[in-house]
Amino acid sequence: PILYSYFRSSCSWRVRIALALKGISYDLVPVNLLKDGGQQFSAEFKAVNPMQQVPALKIDGITLSQSLAIIHYLEDTRPNPRLLPQDPKKRAQVRMIADHIVSGIQPLQNLSVLKQMGEKKMEWAQNCIASGFQALEQILQHTAGRYSVGDEVSMADLCLVPQVSNAERFRVDMGPYPTITRINKALLALEAFKVSHPSQQPDTPAELRA
Repeated sequence: PILYSYFRSSCSWRVRIALALKGISYDLVPVNLLKDGGQQFSAEFKAVNPMQQVPALKIDGITLSQSLAIIHYLEDTRPNPRLLPQDPKKRAQVRMIADHIVSGIQPLQNLSVLKQMGEKKMEWAQNCIASGFQALEQILQHTAGRYSVGDEVSMADLCLVPQVSNAERFRVDMGPYPTITRINKALLALEAFKVSHPSQQPDTPAELRA
């Protein structure tokens, strides 16, 4: 498999966690979203992903983009360890939380949106994340065990940790979100979350390496 990734991309990080959890080795091709006006806009990368976004994964003779589509494919083809619970209610909760982050928070503070916000980008990102986290905190109080849904790592957790990292980067006060904070801390202690961390990637600048 070949993963097109950017060290700081939260969407790429979700996929890196899934690959690590499932023990899938891969070659990484860095796509720098800031260099040369954004390497994702190159003709070469557009041929890989017409949406000109990371991540993209070449695997089993196909090329997939969109982090959740990639993770669902990995789940369908390499089901161990399971990232979606067997219980239909818990499975729905996992998908709900993942969608809440992937559709309701992250796109609003994405690089392409922030570029258009100019000087207000920090304030905009903080407001988008805070309003999403207020809802997410409430949801997690009903679904969480050790992790987002019960005591097993799920697709919801793969979305949660990178989003908390974004929140910290945009200096969001995490005080009002004790459940999110607790779950995030527990997940960051796991090996798959450590090796996939932005500070550990081949394209991480030296000053940001752990």
